[in-house]
Amino acid sequence: MAVAATGLSGARRSATAGGGRLRLTRRGRVAVVVFFLLSLTGLVLVLAPASRAGGPPGPDPVAVVQPGDTLWSVAERHLPGRDPFATIAEIRRLNGLPDNVVHPGQRLALPARR
Repeated sequence: MAVAATGLSGARRSATAGGGRLRLTRRGRVAVVVFFLLSLTGLVLVLAPASRAGGPPGPDPVAVVQPGDTLWSVAERHLPGRDPFATIAEIRRLNGLPDNVVHPGQRLALPARR
């Protein structure tokens, strides 16, 4: 059974019932790819926090001051790659230190690792 169809240009074409193939234009292919990428991004955003929740807890963020240590050396040893000035300020805030003096054996709470 043949069905006649008229396109925008007025040309007639025939398509058999049930035998037509789906053909996507370039715009249609772009739309499908964009939809797929947005769906994949949404899935990653939903599952990413869950992947961190199931892992073992990290090491206790506490440092014991060794003889000869300063807040600078503690910051560099336990939190490398971070700005030492900001890290020292955070350590002082977390531990209620009025100045930069630390003593051997003192336990210092450290900022969470990011």
